[in-house]
Amino acid sequence: MSTTRIPDRVDVGYRQLLLTAGPLAVPLRVRTLVVGALTAAVLLVLGIVALGLGTYPLAPDAVVRALLGGGDALDRTVVYEWRMARVVAAIVLGGFLAIAGALFQTVTRNPLASPDILGLSNGAFTGMLVSVVAFSASWPLVTAGAVLGGLVTALLIWGLAHGGGAQGFRLIVIGIGISAMLASVNTWMLLEVELETAMFASAWGAGTLNGVTGPPLAGAIVCGVPLLALLLLMAPQLRQLDLGDDVAAATGARPQLVRAVVLLAAVGLVSISTAVIGPVAFVALAAPQIARRIARTPYLSLPLSALVGALLLLGSDLIAQHVLPVTLPVGVVTVSVGGLYLIVTIVQEIRRRA
Repeated sequence: MSTTRIPDRVDVGYRQLLLTAGPLAVPLRVRTLVVGALTAAVLLVLGIVALGLGTYPLAPDAVVRALLGGGDALDRTVVYEWRMARVVAAIVLGGFLAIAGALFQTVTRNPLASPDILGLSNGAFTGMLVSVVAFSASWPLVTAGAVLGGLVTALLIWGLAHGGGAQGFRLIVIGIGISAMLASVNTWMLLEVELETAMFASAWGAGTLNGVTGPPLAGAIVCGVPLLALLLLMAPQLRQLDLGDDVAAATGARPQLVRAVVLLAAVGLVSISTAVIGPVAFVALAAPQIARRIARTPYLSLPLSALVGALLLLGSDLIAQHVLPVTLPVGVVTVSVGGLYLIVTIVQEIRRRA
């Protein structure tokens, strides 16, 4: 494998590197690589800080020694058994949510399209509540209920919006309506169940990293990896959709099939994440657009969106746990930040159309 700079005579509009591996040649934007590297570095620093903060504080050098297998036995216990699952969940599931948001926004060509706006998170929450009330709170059943709830909600929204296609504000408006209806159903179920179940579901429904343990997180990663592999295979055809359906079809892609497969993968990522940490809002909405604007890319980069999503969720959790005077679920912080972002986005969209 080698890296060579594209010759000056090729005018691509921005600086690129050409990554070659045998017959394969992948162009990479220099700015995207730099932004990705800086984001990953900041994410690493925040991860070390998060592993050190808590009732038993650890200095950053002590955290690094524990990660490398050194230091005191108590330090390693604190890092690996008490805090590692929470930090890894923020990074991995924040990345899952951001990728899902990028997929929805790419397919619908709308920066306001995201799983939480469209109601998929509420649908996954409804499925989780039904599984808890009707069966038990075991993680496999909760995950199955969340995935099924998200999938049914997606099919319902797609069916109602099918006459207008997957693009435009029709899908957004129908999703908002379905989301409001599901939120009402969820509230009704919480009022009808026993107090302990309602308290558990309410805390989980706000979006929280509290109580995340290794087995559910490992299960989410195992379920998410095949979806990411599928998206990797679909990436070239997904880029073709940016050219429009007619051009994509003329270049060998099948727009309707690609759109359906990509959206199903996005629903899966959202449902898996929701089953572990609840419906965390606005990460999927904001992360892809923040990544695109920082890197100045003409499209939404899935890897960069994942890094920004992980950074948003981990940073929000640090604020919720250690900065605010009262400890709050991470979803409360993401809603506050995301609400401001949504206002700014809507104002910019109105100005652009005007």
